[in-house]
Amino acid sequence: MGLVARILGPKSKYEKSLPYSYEARVRVFEDGSDPKTYLSDTICGLVEHLERNRVDPAATEIFEIFQERETPIDARRFVGAGGRWMTRPELCRSFEQHYPGHIHATGCSFEDRERGCAGP
Repeated sequence: MGLVARILGPKSKYEKSLPYSYEARVRVFEDGSDPKTYLSDTICGLVEHLERNRVDPAATEIFEIFQERETPIDARRFVGAGGRWMTRPELCRSFEQHYPGHIHATGCSFEDRERGCAGP
C-alpha cells in the first residue's frame, strides 16, 4: 500500500453508495439495554468474527454505517438456513443485488479494506 493510500485509506470508503463500515449490536439483556458492539470495515469480516466467537445471530442486529446515517440490515442478508451465520460466498451472493455493480464473480469493491473486527 502506497503512502497516499495509507493516509487517505481505502478508496471504497469514499464511495457514497457503499457503507463506510458495519456495526453489530448484540443484546446482552432481554430488554436490549447495553448491547455489545462490534465494528468492521466489511460485512464479511464482521460476520466471520461473530461466527468465530459464537455470537448468537438471533441476538444480533447489524447496521450499515454511512457518512451521515446508519441503516439496519435485514437479517436474511447475513443469517442462513437454520439460523446460522452465512459463509463468505453466501454473503457475497446475498449482497450482490443490495450493492449493484460492486460485487462480481471475481471480487468486490470492498477488497481494498481490512477484514478485521473490533469489539469486546
